[in-house]
Amino acid sequence: MPPTITAFENSPDRGKGQARDMRVRWALEEVGQPYDVRLVSFAAMKALAHLALHPFGQIPTYEDGDLVLFESGAIVLHIAERHAGLLPEDTNARSRAIAWMFAALSTLEPPIVELGMAMLFERDRSWYAERLLMLQDRVRIRLGELSRHLGNADWLDGTFSAGDLLMVTVLRRLNTSGLLDEFPDIAAYVARGEARPAFRRAFDAQLAVFTAASTGR
Repeated sequence: MPPTITAFENSPDRGKGQARDMRVRWALEEVGQPYDVRLVSFAAMKALAHLALHPFGQIPTYEDGDLVLFESGAIVLHIAERHAGLLPEDTNARSRAIAWMFAALSTLEPPIVELGMAMLFERDRSWYAERLLMLQDRVRIRLGELSRHLGNADWLDGTFSAGDLLMVTVLRRLNTSGLLDEFPDIAAYVARGEARPAFRRAFDAQLAVFTAASTGR
């Protein structure tokens, strides 16, 4: 039996591939592992059955036999460790790829998510303009640091890895912010990730869910 992941029945990102099940879909597509998807509503995410899989009532979850996982980064790491293609064989390179996975989720994602939430939910606040500039500058600092490391390389550490997969999904959250335009090398890096066939398959699968939900099919 293939593993089963959960995803939004009606994603709030409107099919843009920002929901975190996208990371897991992409990883599974990269390694050629078939998978099933169980769609859940927002109400179902808070029900006891789903909370038994994910104690915080979110998506994605991952079920494979007796194994149940939550947190997209942990799921991607599990997939990468059990299938060839997302972690290098060399021990040191493998450890560096895992370090980049942590960097994507712990160093880059928090300020990017905070900026996105402010842009969505704080526009009507009197202090929004000042706070927006502060949040943008925090993200610029991280992007500048990442840009210095990336340089002219295609990927973070030699060949494409799970570190790149998570980093690209995090950086894609800036697609509508205009900040990526200030860092052409990072914008090109994201575009390389999005051009991978496995990414396109994962994106199309997630988009098909939103399209079906929005058209009532």
